[in-house]
Amino acid sequence: MKTQMETLVVIGGGAMARAIIEGAASAESARPARFVVCEPDAGRRAIFERPDAFGGRIMATAARVEDLGPHLESAAPLLLAVKPQVFPDVASTLAPLMGGEGRVVISILAGTRSARIREALGGGARVVRVMPNTPARIGEGMSAVALGAGTQPGDEALAMSLFDACGEVVRIDESLMDAYTALAGSGPAYVFYLAEAMAKAGVEMGFDEQTADRIVRQTIRGAGMLLASSEESASELRAAVTSKRGTTEAATNSMDESGVMESIVHAALAARDRGAELGR
Repeated sequence: MKTQMETLVVIGGGAMARAIIEGAASAESARPARFVVCEPDAGRRAIFERPDAFGGRIMATAARVEDLGPHLESAAPLLLAVKPQVFPDVASTLAPLMGGEGRVVISILAGTRSARIREALGGGARVVRVMPNTPARIGEGMSAVALGAGTQPGDEALAMSLFDACGEVVRIDESLMDAYTALAGSGPAYVFYLAEAMAKAGVEMGFDEQTADRIVRQTIRGAGMLLASSEESASELRAAVTSKRGTTEAATNSMDESGVMESIVHAALAARDRGAELGR
């Protein structure tokens, strides 16, 4: 089965699927050129059915997986963008429509191994796993692409193109997907947790909630942009803003004494281990 890159069949029309399609629609070089979207919720499906939606690149929509038959007669690749708990039901309906060997399936299902996906879809799919994170919704995501069960060299090309339009992309081995998820998939939550703590401190020091929130948001935004644009490491940037016996040193010393650095490392390890547990 020869892979047709001009059309991508997307199963699931949630926020991440919309971000992926929007990214492709806004990037002239991105492929595929057209999308077929399957989404059971009428409200979500209506977003894709507007005539001007996503640069006019939505070719068709469907409410049920079984309605995708005509669109799966070619070798059009699939993007699985459903919740992991929904996948077994989706797979049981989708498997008879897969059309034999060789269809590329891109999966963004958290904690779901490629071998399990391939088996559930009848054993012939070439599964590429991708894990984006939530900033992909604004084109600033970090995504990892891993060649999975049944794949061939080059099968990741479509996934790399799609997710490059949503931010940065890195290729990893599937064995590292749980570690990657702990670092980048859960990573935004670590930053939001820090923001919560900083805003709470601001209120305790006398700011009203709105002002504290504004200060913290811009501080984190600016620091993140500086880190992204600088050739210096995070440690070097931190040292540059830390004067001896100054206020920043007092703050970082307090965090060191409280074991904040070790707590963050342990948190990431806990996330990795939980991912491995969910994938068994």
